[in-house]
Amino acid sequence: MTDLPPELPRDPRHDPVLREEVIAALAILPGERHVDATFGAGGYTRAMLAAGADVIACDRDPDAIAGGQALVEEAGGKLTLVHGRFGEIDRLLAERGIDAVDGITFDIGVSSMQLDQGERGFSFQKDGPLDMRMAQEGESAADWLNRADETEIADVLFHYGDERQSRRVARAIVAARPLTRTGELATVIRKALRHPPGAPKDPSTKSFQAIRIHINGELDELVAGLNAAERLLRPGGRLAVVSFHSTEDRIVKNFLRERSGGDAAGSRHRPAPTTPLARAATFETPARKVRPGKAEEARNPRARSATLRSAIRTAAPAHSTMKEAMSC
Repeated sequence: MTDLPPELPRDPRHDPVLREEVIAALAILPGERHVDATFGAGGYTRAMLAAGADVIACDRDPDAIAGGQALVEEAGGKLTLVHGRFGEIDRLLAERGIDAVDGITFDIGVSSMQLDQGERGFSFQKDGPLDMRMAQEGESAADWLNRADETEIADVLFHYGDERQSRRVARAIVAARPLTRTGELATVIRKALRHPPGAPKDPSTKSFQAIRIHINGELDELVAGLNAAERLLRPGGRLAVVSFHSTEDRIVKNFLRERSGGDAAGSRHRPAPTTPLARAATFETPARKVRPGKAEEARNPRARSATLRSAIRTAAPAHSTMKEAMSC
């Protein structure tokens, strides 16, 4: 791993997971143009700026954009903030006359800043309105939970939260409607799963994660973002993706495997494609996945489920859009 400047700053509001490993994977050279596609509280952006990059940072949360204005001033023209979805970064940058960049970083999922604000409705640990909308528009978690049928809720909890007792939880949610507060929802889930008070792991975790992913269309957004990154990265450009959920990581792993020609070798179960169907690899063989060390896990419990995957763009033309079925 490349050594980083000892003075590389940390944002006291947000210690980004695998920060040193991400910056090493990006291999930033002074003057390069990099995209922080999930700005949040700006932890990765600060590190990119310190490494000498000009940064375009994107976030769909208007609070994140407003909160980053001080950093824009501090960066002295080297940081541009863009309000919008990271699945549309190629369009957002094209509107600003940018069609190629040297690096793109994604930190998938909810930000620490959003979790810490009870009024945003993301956390089962802080009572607040049952909202969970990253963009602060569209259908809220309360809207959906109070209208969806039991089967739909159960499917979301199972597929997006790996909740094995999803039907039990869904049945309890429907019986308790209407729900308007995060505290109410957490209590319903705990009772449904017979969670003893004071037990170490809160059973609400999986269901809250699943509902948030569904409300924000996060998996479809990830697929769109990876395709957009492929179109934007110049030859030799670097892609770094940090994910916190097995389904997210599978999407990233499969994308990089496909785009680096990993499917071309075939197997006895799936023969290699014939020459007319073969396409040039748009990424080099991905680096080995990186997981946090014990010291980081102790310092930042959120890091425990994190995985970093990275790869370098080749000169091959971008493929047609990769699609995965994300609907339950």
